[in-house]
Amino acid sequence: MAELKRTPLYEEHVRLGAKIVDFSGWEMPVYYSNVIEEHTTVRQKAGIFDICHMGEFLVQGKDAFNIIQNIITNDLNRLEDGKAFYSCMCLEDGGIIDDLFVYRFNEDKFMIVVNAGNVDKDFRWILKHKGSFDAEIINSSDKMSKIDLQGPKAKDILQKCTGFSLGSLKRFHFVEDNINNIPTIISRTGYTAEDGFELYFDAAKAAEVWNMLLEGGKDLGLRPIGLGARDTLRIEACYSLYGHEANERINPFEANVGFTVSFDKGDFVGKDALLKAKENLKRKVLAFEMLDRAIARENYEIFKGPDKIGFVTSGTFSPTFKKPLGMAMLNIQEARAGNIVDIKIRDSLHKAKVLERPIYGFNG
Repeated sequence: MAELKRTPLYEEHVRLGAKIVDFSGWEMPVYYSNVIEEHTTVRQKAGIFDICHMGEFLVQGKDAFNIIQNIITNDLNRLEDGKAFYSCMCLEDGGIIDDLFVYRFNEDKFMIVVNAGNVDKDFRWILKHKGSFDAEIINSSDKMSKIDLQGPKAKDILQKCTGFSLGSLKRFHFVEDNINNIPTIISRTGYTAEDGFELYFDAAKAAEVWNMLLEGGKDLGLRPIGLGARDTLRIEACYSLYGHEANERINPFEANVGFTVSFDKGDFVGKDALLKAKENLKRKVLAFEMLDRAIARENYEIFKGPDKIGFVTSGTFSPTFKKPLGMAMLNIQEARAGNIVDIKIRDSLHKAKVLERPIYGFNG
């Protein structure tokens, strides 16, 4: 069994009394106090997250644009300098290799941010499709740290540490500036449906940035947040988690992220399969809420009468709505808001109502 990896902030988590678990081969904090308290802190004040386990690839050179345009489903022509967007990267059969973010510095320089468990697989895939294109592809994952600052107070906290006017930075835009003289990519993005920032910088500076932000945000209620609350926050927002709502057997239309697929940009890996998938959609991910207090978890079966019609992809108790909810892959005939279905929890059936996504809309 491979030894678990640690982020540069591992010792900080131990010092703060975090409960440490294995997440995608990394020793990561699942909570510091408890999930509900941490979740509520992000919704009402602000939270700081260690996301150093994520992967970052730099693609630079005169053909950088062409390499990325060929392997992602979204259209780089829509992406301005200093802006980021969400996309999928698919197999030839349309299955999702990974869902990721692409950052455009200029036409010759991009950064791709990928899921922790997919770093090696994704890097091999990109190199495989480099072909004769002239560009350098660098796996910077071990040299770069990522900290997320999320919540209504995030801007006020971060503004204490940078001379850049954060009010001028729009959602999905980023800037290269400094946090207390540490060169940092400051991106107005996140995974919580709250206003916030994702920060990328030299891995050697991780503890310094972490403690600087914690100290600076103390008076505004900033707290460290574990992966448990990160999960409940993203489920309320209906954001996909790779391995749950997306994987190599699920295409973007089934995952309900078809907005990331641009058929008019020209050819790209998986295009033909995705055209067929869109025309012959047989299932897709929607949200649901339980009509009693039972919590439906991943892979629980869903029924309509005697017929199995799908399965749960993610489920939790929602601290915001104070009820169990989640997301599920449903047969297309049953994938409609308001539909009442049965979810098998242990040995009994429990009623749930299908909902459109998101449950919790962006609050920024």
